[in-house]
Amino acid sequence: MTPAVRPAVRLLGQVWFWPAVVMLGVGSYRLGTPELWRDEMATWTVATRSLGDLLRLLQHIDASNGLYYLLMHGWTAVFGDSTVALRIPSVLAMAAAAAFVALTAERLFGHRVAAIGAGLLFTVPPQVSHYAQEARAYALATCSIAAATYFLLRALERPGLRRWAPYSVAMALAGAWHLVSFSTVAGQAALVLLHLWRTRTGAERRIRWQYPVAVIAAVLPVLPVALLGSRQSDRQLGWIKTPSFSDLTDFGGHLFGSDQVARAFVLLALPALLLPGWRLRAWQLLLLAELPVVSVWLVSRGTTSYFLDRYLLFTVPAWAVLAGGGVAAVYRTVAALAGRRWAPGRTAQPRAAVATAGLLAVGLLALPAVAALPEQPAVRYADAHTHSKEPFRAAAEEITAGYRPGDGLAAPMGDQSWAMVWPGVSYYLPPDVQPFPVFVARSAEDAEELTPEPCPRPEACLGDVPRVWLLVLGDTPDPLAALPEEQAQPLRQRYGAPDKVVPLGGLTLALLDPET
Repeated sequence: MTPAVRPAVRLLGQVWFWPAVVMLGVGSYRLGTPELWRDEMATWTVATRSLGDLLRLLQHIDASNGLYYLLMHGWTAVFGDSTVALRIPSVLAMAAAAAFVALTAERLFGHRVAAIGAGLLFTVPPQVSHYAQEARAYALATCSIAAATYFLLRALERPGLRRWAPYSVAMALAGAWHLVSFSTVAGQAALVLLHLWRTRTGAERRIRWQYPVAVIAAVLPVLPVALLGSRQSDRQLGWIKTPSFSDLTDFGGHLFGSDQVARAFVLLALPALLLPGWRLRAWQLLLLAELPVVSVWLVSRGTTSYFLDRYLLFTVPAWAVLAGGGVAAVYRTVAALAGRRWAPGRTAQPRAAVATAGLLAVGLLALPAVAALPEQPAVRYADAHTHSKEPFRAAAEEITAGYRPGDGLAAPMGDQSWAMVWPGVSYYLPPDVQPFPVFVARSAEDAEELTPEPCPRPEACLGDVPRVWLLVLGDTPDPLAALPEEQAQPLRQRYGAPDKVVPLGGLTLALLDPET
């Protein structure tokens, strides 16, 4: 083997390599097919503002996403703002998360089957694919928590500043990407306590004070964001309902994107939890996966709810490591039993025993993959990312086909409809198709908000626009009726009834032209 080939061979042999490559492939497949949905439009419209406008916006709203917006501001400046370009950071983050899942399983269980199996299992849930293809910070938060878990295990083995520092950095990043991810500390604390109970290495005293210090070091940089975000939470999170007990018990299906996939992960986790050898480590992982969910559920029973599947996506890596450990526990047990049966008295396991155990492990890994197959195409359809039908591209195509210079564009002002409709449609409009925004007193940038400031007297802001394209949410034969009356009245007086009404399956587009 030549010296030039050896590094490539070593790379191929790393337990993290193939999970990362598979996740890259899964995340990249049809990356640009789903249309950007309203939250991704928020990413686009904020990231493409000037740095000064971006920073001023964060003083009023979305401070909790500030670091992500800053990252995307720099990213789009270099790579552009196409749908694929906006989503690539999430794909890369999920691939890195798969690598850290494999490394965590290897460190915790010391077995290649557990490591590679855990990394591959992480790529299976439809929700992982979905948010690997979404221009939001959930994939980055998931990656940061997966990295923090790996660095935590390293620090517990041999505590010291060089090992706690990466953990603190990863946790600080996780909190900056998404504050709810800090709830993982509940599971980490349980993991640390079980580690202290299990080991007697003489390092317990250092861990008892170093771990809290490392957590505090992670919290301090994020504290200003948390304080500012807490003041803005009512505006951003008021729509999330208070969770019931059934929401907690049914959460697995939402988290994994499928009840069948969730059940498959639980089934694979059982051998690690029940078979001797790795039982305590498996229970540490179970607490790491479940305590953040329970803690967020409890907090969400108060005045503000944070209980949403994508907010807790960062718990999936722990489940993947646990399921990978379960596959390895079965592999190890079957190999040992078959080896004793086929070669009594031999210390080394014969090839037949290893092959039998390996085939069984592959079959177990295939269980959740097969369960996920019906759901995987659904996250890659054109409207896969829309939680309600929002065919922005279709609306933009209709406007482009009939556009005349000087046309205006109106949508219901005074609610969130404008925030959804205007950026969504304008993203897909060609550069030479720029309808005038009707009923707008100040643009979103000038208002330092996500939404434009509505005109206090709509009739005074109508201007001399010859024709108006009207967009409202939902399918309706009378789009003017979907407007507030103070906005609908001047349009009726100036333009009369709509000349053309086009229901688009989630949006209705109408053309108001007084000459027809």
